Amino acid sequence: MTSLLDPITLRDLTLDNRIVLPPMCQYQATDHDGVPTDWHLVHYGARATGGFGLIIAEATGVLPEGRITPDCVGIWNDDQRDAWTHIVGFCHQYGAAMGIQLAHAGRKASTYSGFDPAKSGSVPIDDGGWETYGPSPIPFPGLATPTEASTDYIASVVAAYAAAAQRADEAGFDVVEIHAAHGYLISEFLSPLSNHRTDSYGGDFTGRTKLLLEVVDAIREVWPEGKPLFVRISATEWIDHGWSLADSVQLAPILSDHGVDVIHVSSGGNVIAHMPTDEDYQIPLASAVRAAGIRVCAVGRITDPLKAQTILDEGHADLIAVGRVALREPSWPLRAAAELEMDSRARYPDSYLRGRWPAVEPVR
Repeated sequence: MTSLLDPITLRDLTLDNRIVLPPMCQYQATDHDGVPTDWHLVHYGARATGGFGLIIAEATGVLPEGRITPDCVGIWNDDQRDAWTHIVGFCHQYGAAMGIQLAHAGRKASTYSGFDPAKSGSVPIDDGGWETYGPSPIPFPGLATPTEASTDYIASVVAAYAAAAQRADEAGFDVVEIHAAHGYLISEFLSPLSNHRTDSYGGDFTGRTKLLLEVVDAIREVWPEGKPLFVRISATEWIDHGWSLADSVQLAPILSDHGVDVIHVSSGGNVIAHMPTDEDYQIPLASAVRAAGIRVCAVGRITDPLKAQTILDEGHADLIAVGRVALREPSWPLRAAAELEMDSRARYPDSYLRGRWPAVEPVR
């Protein structure tokens, strides 16, 4: 069986193990300039020393108006690129591969971070917010109505993704992940619930997937051939007449044909819907997408190393992303190595060797 601690090769990149830190917004670009800070160095650096095989940096705006909040990071200019370069270099030093999720928040942009409970919803322009864009002028509940993106604006977004990927390469990132999930711009275009366009970017499956494929192609033109490209999708919206698992299964081989190496399978986020609550709720989604002929990364309430290993053993995924548990346990992969009796594969920094997890007695 493939172990959670076994390496995996994607194009020219070999990950030390199959444990992924997924993108999780930090809202710590406190000067509102999109530049990552010491917080990001410590946050990602701790997970690198904690043994993660791949770290994917949070949703990173390809344009200023593509940020979810004024406190989100970006990579639309060289100052941001240079700040990321330092963080990437540190994480590489301790054995982690580095990815970056490139994003445009669409109609869900210009919102408050939620750190101040007295402020919620869309940030007014006179309080540092900005005009938002979507495929159609349909607001997400509780947020401002977006401006319908013109074809010229769509072209500028595609170009911005490509420019961001070039800067990501210059900063030393190993992986680019396109954010096409959770109700942000590309996800909004995919869904018939938020995309009511009548031009070539709307209507049927082909029209609604056009923006995503243009972004994939534009990035693949500038992103080195040997570096993997991921796409994160919401495999279903959990509601009738929305983007469905069948749509995702149809999309998977198309993405593969366009040069995508891994689909990061999440769900929901574009509309208010009743979602399952069991811990395995997204695993069948990952499994179905993988069966369509592409590698997948499973994510969602995976907290137990044995459970993560079982997902691999049963052939549901190729990579396992552990998110919220990693916020409270930066060295989760080191514990996983001990509990799975794979301590020889644990990647401890020299300064931490005295704190190795105790050997686990084999189960008899």
